[in-house]
Order: sequence, then C-alpha cells, then structure tokens
Amino acid sequence: MNILDTIIARKKMEVAERKKNFPETWLKEQLYFNRACLSLSERLLAPDSTGIIAEFKRKSPSRGFINEHADVATITKAYTKEGAAGLSVLTDSFFFGGATVDLLAARVNNIPILRKDFIIDAYQVTETKAIGADIILLIAACLAPAEIQSLAKYAVSLGLEVLLELHETAELGHICDEITLVGINNRNLKDFTVNINASIVLGKLVPPGKIKIVESGINDPDVIGRFRDEGFKGFLIGETFMKESDPAAAFGNFVKKLQ
Repeated sequence: MNILDTIIARKKMEVAERKKNFPETWLKEQLYFNRACLSLSERLLAPDSTGIIAEFKRKSPSRGFINEHADVATITKAYTKEGAAGLSVLTDSFFFGGATVDLLAARVNNIPILRKDFIIDAYQVTETKAIGADIILLIAACLAPAEIQSLAKYAVSLGLEVLLELHETAELGHICDEITLVGINNRNLKDFTVNINASIVLGKLVPPGKIKIVESGINDPDVIGRFRDEGFKGFLIGETFMKESDPAAAFGNFVKKLQ
C-alpha cells in the first residue's frame, strides 16, 4: 500500500469517529458556519496580487517534522501582512501534525483560507465551513469524478470555493463546472517525489476559464515568473518557508524578490 492509500484508510476511520463525536447538526450551529466566505479567485486575479498561497505546515509524511513548534497565529498573521494572496492550513493530525484548531487560530486574518486535508466525505465539507475556511481541497487521486462533482456541488452550495488538485493527465476528466480553481501538484502523492515540470506540462491541458495554481517544489522566486508565463495565477508554497527558523521572515524575503 502506497502513502496515499495509507492516508485515506486512516482518514476514513477518523471521519467515522468525528461523525460520532461532532454530528453535523452541531457543526451547523458553530459561529463560522453562516459566515460569508472570502474569494481566493478574486485575490489571485487582482492586478497587484503576489499570487502566493502561503502554507502553514508542521510535518509531512516524507520529511517528518519540518517546524514542530511553530505558532500558527503568529506565522499566518505575518504571511498576511507581507502580502499573501491566501493562506493554506493543514488540518490532518497524524501525517501532517495539523488540527482544525490551527485553522480556527488562523481565521483572525481577513484573507481567504484553504483547508488542506484529504476530503473524502460530505461531512468534512460541512466541517470545513464550520471551522471558518473559505476554500476546500479535493484531490483527484483519491476520488472518482462523480464524487468530485457531488462534493464540489455541496461545497459551492455552502459558499465555499473548490480547489481541485491534479497530478496526471488521466485526472483531467475530474474537472467539472463547480470547480473554479485547478491546482497541479508537482509532488507525486504515491511516493512524494517532486518534479517541478509536471505543472507546466499538465497545465497546458487545463480547460480555459479555470484559475491554475501550481503546488509544491517552489523554492525560487524566479520560477514564479516562468509559471506566470504559462498562465498560472496561484503558487502554493509551504516547506520553503516552514523549514526556516523564521518562516515569516523567509516569506517576506521571498516576496521582495518578486518585485
């Protein structure tokens, strides 16, 4: 069983447990459930946008802990101040060291927030809205096209935007009308190797009208210019900043080099 299969098997157990402890009726009573979402699409298309979706991540399955004791509120506040177009917050605990409380802590920022997790059930879509996220991630490698469409349709009905993550040409059929944002991940989720050219090749095949985002492996500001030339509007970057002792300063320096 590869890494992705292992993650999904555990996620199914976690979701079943959360359904028992925090039923959907309870989620819909939470403070943020009726909050109006912020649009990442609008932020990415703004003429002065950095396009960077700055990610808060403590750990990864391939590297272990990256920045175990990082403070989510401090770092996401600095990301926002320094010009991030949006934030991405990991909420998977076992493999990525995250939690839903991390996203709640980041919600003090008036900026679109992506919930980064492995969504496999409509319950998690409800939960995403309840914890104050604005965008939900759906990963083509873990879901059938019909499942993507069903989950995306429900997410949109709640006011959430949907980021569909692709890894290979065979997954292009997962794109549906409800999808606004298409992310192409340079990291292979089966073995976690990174190929920076994957987004360029696959990006050319994404249908017009979708906002393209490149994910993983970006550690040089000059590379962003190359992706912009290929029509990408968003750049999801995490480890490049989080591996540093001061992620906020690393992000600020990266942004300055873009100008």
